[in-house]
Amino acid sequence: MSEASGDGAALPQPIPQAREGGRRLPPMAIAGAAIVLLMIACAAFPDAIAPYGPNRFDYRNVLKPPSWAHPFGTDNFGRDVLSRTIWATRVDLQIALFCTLFPAIFGTFFGCVVGYVGGILDAVFRRLVDIAVTIPFLVLVIAIVAVLGPGLVNMYIAVSAVNWIVYARLIRGEILAQKRRDYAAAGKVMGYSAARILFRHLLPNALSPVMVYWMTDMALAILLGSSLGYLGLGAQPPTSEWGVLIGDGKNFMTTAWWMSIFPGVAIVLAGTGFSLLGDGLAAMVRRR
Repeated sequence: MSEASGDGAALPQPIPQAREGGRRLPPMAIAGAAIVLLMIACAAFPDAIAPYGPNRFDYRNVLKPPSWAHPFGTDNFGRDVLSRTIWATRVDLQIALFCTLFPAIFGTFFGCVVGYVGGILDAVFRRLVDIAVTIPFLVLVIAIVAVLGPGLVNMYIAVSAVNWIVYARLIRGEILAQKRRDYAAAGKVMGYSAARILFRHLLPNALSPVMVYWMTDMALAILLGSSLGYLGLGAQPPTSEWGVLIGDGKNFMTTAWWMSIFPGVAIVLAGTGFSLLGDGLAAMVRRR
């Protein structure tokens, strides 16, 4: 029950604690952000963090197990696995960014236009989505890379050519929901152009789910890039990339397990970081 002053006016009530808590960053997002920041530091300053160069050969220390001098052991050329794992962070973050940024930008733009215009354009897009979902994503990417040839650039092209449909499908649904709201109708009544309504009013209100999915998609991009690197279709040796490192160690699993295990742990840690950050952002969006 609210108290009242002498003239009968109600005193202002304090802001509910639940609303203040809704603005706090969830613990899962903090943990994910910490992992991602650690990866960014390794990618930005690998020469300061790694104890050795990524391609420094030492034939006196071939296939040495983990020790104080080499915490992750050495590979079949005497290269320090810890240093190569740290340097690989730069390549894998690059994969996470380039495999998702271009599809996110193009897919968001195209999905906005499709969702707002509708009609024949929307019908054609829905048929395109039906075709895309019938073919497994990884199989389609591998087929495109096999045609273009192995390498990071061709991998970016292959992933972007397929992955933009997911972003377009997501933003299209959000735009369809937003354009039915009163503020969109008010914009039309006030004579705003379609481009102004779409990009200045509808898009900012529909962008949150895309940003949340983008974080999760980065984790998937790292897994995809590592998979293609392992198969020899992504980064090429002697480039330090987690999938390449695992592929280099697959023939030594019984004698030098550390060559593949530690890069694999790095992949799991990176995926966990982006997934936790995405889940935390999703929790914040739901509490808005």
